[in-house]
Amino acid sequence: MTTSTGRVVCDITISADGYSAGLGQTEERPFGDDGGDGSGEQLHAWMFRTPDENRAEIDRLNTAGAFIMGRNMFGPVRGAWDRPWNGWWGGDPPFHAPVFVLTHHPREPQPMEGGTTFHFVTDGIASALARAREAAGDGGVTVLGGATTVNQYLAAGLVEELRLHIVPLTLGAGTRLFEGVPPLRLEQVTSRAASRVTHLTYRVLT
Repeated sequence: MTTSTGRVVCDITISADGYSAGLGQTEERPFGDDGGDGSGEQLHAWMFRTPDENRAEIDRLNTAGAFIMGRNMFGPVRGAWDRPWNGWWGGDPPFHAPVFVLTHHPREPQPMEGGTTFHFVTDGIASALARAREAAGDGGVTVLGGATTVNQYLAAGLVEELRLHIVPLTLGAGTRLFEGVPPLRLEQVTSRAASRVTHLTYRVLT
């Protein structure tokens, strides 16, 4: 199953004040100061504590033909790739499709179990999208985050659909969605409230 042909979708979880991660990210704390232990358990409790209640949103999260993410979402390693790092997700990441990672430092593709291969793109967001579209074929492309990467795609007018999972907590600081993004025209497509999250889907109008 894939998203509708050719659509570019952003899918991201944020706090009620718009942050996708707090300050102070480390290898042990991928979401930084997120109101908990930094593992993302607070922000993503809707996925891990109440998966049955949110099964539709979880199931469609990883159904694109290809994915794009920023290096900060891929991992905490900065600068040149001076040590092995294959992402936060272990040997069998949940994507099961090509994933294009934005970075300033070249690296050979990293194949993983289950059909995921991480490709490292050094020439910008448009190049990453072109490569993701080609890899996706008739499937859609999902930009997963973090917020800085999503903001770049929104600012460039490259996003057709925005899926937000808004959790009832505030972080006060960190990486914030819509930071530096010009005003957008959004059409609400769906909304659904669950016990730990509100799911919103918007069509981004041109």
